[in-house]
Amino acid sequence: MMIKRLFDFVSAFLGIIILFPLFLIVSFLIKTTSKGPIFYTQKRAGRHAKLFTIIKFRSMVANHGDSNTVTVKGDVRITKFGAFIRKYKIDELPALWNVLIGEMSLVGPRPDLPDYLLLLQGEDKKILNLRPGITGPASLKYANEEQILMHQDDPETYHYEVIFKDKVKINLDYYYNRNLLVDLKLIFATIFRASFSSDDLLRIRLAAPDISVQELEVIKKGFSIDWV
Repeated sequence: MMIKRLFDFVSAFLGIIILFPLFLIVSFLIKTTSKGPIFYTQKRAGRHAKLFTIIKFRSMVANHGDSNTVTVKGDVRITKFGAFIRKYKIDELPALWNVLIGEMSLVGPRPDLPDYLLLLQGEDKKILNLRPGITGPASLKYANEEQILMHQDDPETYHYEVIFKDKVKINLDYYYNRNLLVDLKLIFATIFRASFSSDDLLRIRLAAPDISVQELEVIKKGFSIDWV
């Protein structure tokens, strides 16, 4: 989709310019509140299963030595300032660079670790035809994922058996229903959600049966996010 790629490129370019002062402030606070680099990089699976390096603001203690890939709210690895930027998804903003150079899109399935590629079977692999996104329908539904996992006896098992499998279903729905208007609605929904704390608005879900009455009324005041 050339229009989507053009939209991503222009939006990422403008976003980096407009948000550059914020990047400087966040970078300064990361360096002054904890030891370690400003950015965190990690190999992720991209379009057609091609690996790329995602870039984020570092939100955890550097060299913590914990290989656990599942993060829960209150995780001791997360710094105090890191908890703040994770809460409002500010840590994801450097990925605009990944969007600019074509490795990611503004909207799409979140890029998983390479190990998760083995878990995709059959039709689910169609998701890999999409560029991974900074935000997306599954990201919005599980915006409070860390809070959900905090209450599980076995967060890693729950993440795979419940959350990951549900995300795959949601992302496959997005694959079949995607268009520029849907992407715009998802972007607005992401900005809208980020302006509230998780206690004020725990989730925004895109399918009508899954959305609470309270959330639906709040969202309707600004825009509709029903599938087009």
